[in-house]
Amino acid sequence: METVAALSPIAFVIVALLAGAIIKFVLRKSSFPYTVGLFCFGLVVGALNRCGLLDGAGLLHESVQAVGNINPDLILYIFLPVLIFDAAYEIDLHTFRKTFVNASLLAVPGVIGSMFMVAAMMMGISWLVPEFSGWNWTFALMFGALISATDPVAVVALLKELNTSKRFSTLVDAESLLNDGTGIVLFMLFFGTFAGSTSVFASPVAEFLLVVAGGAALGYLVARLAILFITKVRGDATVQNSILIISAYLTFLAAQEFLHLSGVIALVAFGLAMTYHGKPVFSPRANEFTERFWELAAYLANTLVFIMVGIIIASRVAITPISLLITVGVYLGVNLIRTAVIFFFYPIMKRVGYGIDRREAIILSWGGLRGALGLALALLVSYTVNIPEEIRDQILLMTAGVVTLTLTVNATTIRKLLEKLGLTSVSNAESYVDYSVRSRVNEESAAYLEKIGKRESLADADWDQVRSYLPSPEKAPDISGCSDEELLHHIRMRLYGTEVQVIRQLHSEGYVTTSTYRLLINSQERHFDSNGTLPLSERVLVFARFEGSGFMKFIMKHEWTKKLFHKNIDRHVESLFDLGSAFLAMQRDSIEEIQDFRKYDAFRNRADAIFDQLLGEINGNISLTEKYLSDFAAAYPSLHRSAATQKAARMLLANEKKYVRLLAEDGILSEKDAAHIENDIDSVQLKA
Repeated sequence: METVAALSPIAFVIVALLAGAIIKFVLRKSSFPYTVGLFCFGLVVGALNRCGLLDGAGLLHESVQAVGNINPDLILYIFLPVLIFDAAYEIDLHTFRKTFVNASLLAVPGVIGSMFMVAAMMMGISWLVPEFSGWNWTFALMFGALISATDPVAVVALLKELNTSKRFSTLVDAESLLNDGTGIVLFMLFFGTFAGSTSVFASPVAEFLLVVAGGAALGYLVARLAILFITKVRGDATVQNSILIISAYLTFLAAQEFLHLSGVIALVAFGLAMTYHGKPVFSPRANEFTERFWELAAYLANTLVFIMVGIIIASRVAITPISLLITVGVYLGVNLIRTAVIFFFYPIMKRVGYGIDRREAIILSWGGLRGALGLALALLVSYTVNIPEEIRDQILLMTAGVVTLTLTVNATTIRKLLEKLGLTSVSNAESYVDYSVRSRVNEESAAYLEKIGKRESLADADWDQVRSYLPSPEKAPDISGCSDEELLHHIRMRLYGTEVQVIRQLHSEGYVTTSTYRLLINSQERHFDSNGTLPLSERVLVFARFEGSGFMKFIMKHEWTKKLFHKNIDRHVESLFDLGSAFLAMQRDSIEEIQDFRKYDAFRNRADAIFDQLLGEINGNISLTEKYLSDFAAAYPSLHRSAATQKAARMLLANEKKYVRLLAEDGILSEKDAAHIENDIDSVQLKA
């Protein structure tokens, strides 16, 4: 029996992951969300076990029993650090900054307002329904706090499946992460009176501010320490991920358990700091491994947690006709309250950051899913003997009901709602740009088929069958109703993305420094925000750096300042040379992209004027950059020579790493030997 009990967690993990793989395969072509499929599977398994149908299943029965009676702290402390860090680590920082105000409105005053409205609803129910007469304002506010915050575990998982716009998905993602921290803090303010914890603050507002601000500060501090350590072992992907795992769990544990701060906010701050300060200075090879590792870790955690939630609800919740009716009413009330909160802040939200429109406000209202986190808090309540048993059961029932209904109703219908509101539709102009890119693949495949058709060794091939593997021909979208300006904007957006990929590639291969990478990425963010309206020649950040600050101009002007600040001058000139060469590489790649558009004639002759305008903008950038670089070379020949030397050294080392990687891919070098050589090159590169 002891052996069975010890093996039950392992058995559950094996069965859950196997079931998850099967469910993902079955739903691969379905619009039904994968996470909801996991949840439904958990409900079925929990119900079967509760009915006694798994009593003879031995280890499986023990596993389901263990999950049904799991300690809620395990959900918080095992799964939450992985899922929240992964979500924060993947957030685009520029988009997050632009959506931060709107997300904060919903996450702080929105959750507080929702908490009070839910509490008022519960007090109304207690006055009308005798079974709920034991409720008071403390119980009502505690329940309002745990049910008002959307669950990042559920929301983030759904957004990854829906492929919504980056701006909107980041807003929903950021809100779910931030309001989760708010919800836990508010919940603990009321739950602490029953759990025996005391506060040193007389004011709940002061305690709230300390818990949130302290959590953010702790997460940032741990991130900077982790980055400092990881950079000392540059290139070692295993050590890098080990430090990230340890740091994520340490951040949450220290904040939540020992310092009584917001563990969620601490994890969000930790993830954002690692993204901004860590990614650019870590080894590209280690970063690639990190992204794959955390993607897998988040998938495994999501699979387990959604099945567990289903099992817990089916195993623990007791339902009576009146309680079921009240639970459905609470679900409807929670959705109406969230809608009221969002539309209360809508006049502000539509004007701040990227803004939102009414359609997106409706999706925000309907997309407020609840999941594992709310259920874990409700389980904490259910284990607290200082709370009357009937209140504990009712809170668990209503939380489980809201979780079940938001996952089975809201999550399954939100895709249809997105389509109905036109938030998944793509304009004909954008479709035509995408079509022109796909047509290159089709034409390239056809050309290659013709080429291999001439080989004698393949003369006996069934060419009709081979030809069936060609991409299916597509009908070109009708752009007769699109203006040239609309086409221009979408082509510019494509070129913005091309330039970003170029600079990322140059940075990952070591051709440009981290400071140059950040400046160019920041420059591109302005263009993405413009939706293609900014010309490619609008490079305020880049050209401002070339023109130099007043301080640098002063240093360059006098001989005594040149001698005093010669190190600053060296770094400045080297930075300008690095920036210029990288910027030129981006522009020349954009010219090649335009030539590819024209080569395949996907736009026929209509876009000639558009392409001529774009080439004019790019060539203007090239001419101006080359002039700046030549002026620096003429004015400071020795500094220019030193900068060029440093640049050439980095290019040489980057090419060495690239060649080592090719040898490893061809099997000439083992991965272990390649890693050793790359680490040696990295150590030289740091000195160069």
